[in-house]
Amino acid sequence: MVSPGLLLLLLLLAGTRWLWGRWKLRSLRLPPLAPGFLHFLQPNLPIYLFDLTQKLGPVYRIRIGLQDVVVLNSNRTIKEALIQKWADFAGRPQIPYENLDLDLSLGDYSLTWKAHKKLSRSALMLGVRDSMEPLVEELAQEFCERMRAQAGAPVAIQKEFSLLTCSVICYLTFGDKVKAALLPLEPLPQALLTFAGLKLKFLPNPGLWKLKRFQENRDDIVREQLKLHKDSQVSGQWKDMIDYMLQGVEQQREGTDAGQLHEGHVHMSVVDLFIGGTETTATTLSWTVAFLLHHPEIQKRLQEELDLKLGPNGPNSQLLYKNRMQLPLLMATIAEVLRLRPVVPLALPHRTTRASSISGYDIPKDTIIIPNIQGANLDKTVWELPSKFCPGTREGSGTGEEEPQARLGRASRAICPRPTDRFLEPGKDLRTLSFGCGARVCLGEPLARLELFVVLARLLQAFTLLPPPDGTLPSLKPQNFTGVNLLIRPFQVRLQPRNLVPQDQGQNP
Repeated sequence: MVSPGLLLLLLLLAGTRWLWGRWKLRSLRLPPLAPGFLHFLQPNLPIYLFDLTQKLGPVYRIRIGLQDVVVLNSNRTIKEALIQKWADFAGRPQIPYENLDLDLSLGDYSLTWKAHKKLSRSALMLGVRDSMEPLVEELAQEFCERMRAQAGAPVAIQKEFSLLTCSVICYLTFGDKVKAALLPLEPLPQALLTFAGLKLKFLPNPGLWKLKRFQENRDDIVREQLKLHKDSQVSGQWKDMIDYMLQGVEQQREGTDAGQLHEGHVHMSVVDLFIGGTETTATTLSWTVAFLLHHPEIQKRLQEELDLKLGPNGPNSQLLYKNRMQLPLLMATIAEVLRLRPVVPLALPHRTTRASSISGYDIPKDTIIIPNIQGANLDKTVWELPSKFCPGTREGSGTGEEEPQARLGRASRAICPRPTDRFLEPGKDLRTLSFGCGARVCLGEPLARLELFVVLARLLQAFTLLPPPDGTLPSLKPQNFTGVNLLIRPFQVRLQPRNLVPQDQGQNP
């Protein structure tokens, strides 16, 4: 038991250390400090933080306990920190997590982390590159067939998208759907994403034991797959990402000790792919369906574009991702949904590896930085009418600009109050900050973009999206932000099969 005298001494030492740290900062030009201590209790935290820019500007500090955290809320400031000065801001804060040194998403910046990311990215872009698109196409076709069996009936589309994206990751990592393992893996992504949130990392949470059981089940499945792959692998050949990464680890052992990897890194790469590649993509697909239900005129134009470019022959028509810009409205719609509803609206926190600066403000070493992706995607200096759903059109009319808090819940059918071409201008960059940027950019971005393109193209080619019989449209207001994901409220949709011309009566253009 700690004596009162020792406890008092510890408190004095902690207080002295804090005062010394504040005294050392006295000569620096720090970002302005937002008043208050309970910022993270706000129900719509990304929008709340963005609203603070009206008084404090795009760069400011908020206080969490005794620690100041710098929040970045604009395209310019986020790109300055994470792209122009990426080495200064590539670190991660130290958090209580047993596999932190093996985790790609949460691990700190180091030579080992760089080697780990390089191996994982190589496995995705080289190891399964040739099989990725045919696989997504095949699973998208199977998905449409399952939906055709429920034609006209209300469907909880989010769950169906979750099963689809989980199947994609299972195939890419395990070489099979692994149906027996699919169910225990399915609930993990959101639970683990919540665990990665600041609240669970720094505060006690009653769901921690349940999460621990999820982790144990997950790790048992991954360990079993690693063993199966080691027992069956053939040198120089690989059928999936695990094969590729295991052989990459073996080859690295023959080289230098710098950034040395081992089987534990392969294990955590698989975990990161399931966390970052299932519910995130499924949620974006669900948001897209919700927006199209509110904007049937956009859905109709998308179907006309698909029929014109791919022909009326349904699933047998050629659909290649490399030719995606032949479907400009589909690409613009995907970009606009990613802009308005980034699945991870607050990027995981960064840490400065050395003293730096942003927009003329001094940023000391070991400062925690939170990039507000949703704020950047609503930046008026970059986007005209940023709160409006405008994938790219010169049609439609509506009301004027809304306040940030109101615009998340507005379900207006209006596209834009005045003509605009958000993403349809020739040469327009379709990339937003929704996948992050710089050294910590989302590893699975290429796969996610491929899935969004193929699944939505096949879905809209085969079905017309309709509300349930009672006409209820899904809410465009996200669930309260409590973890990492910007989640959509549950809804149902009817998938009405389209009357396509039989294959022997039409030809592809």
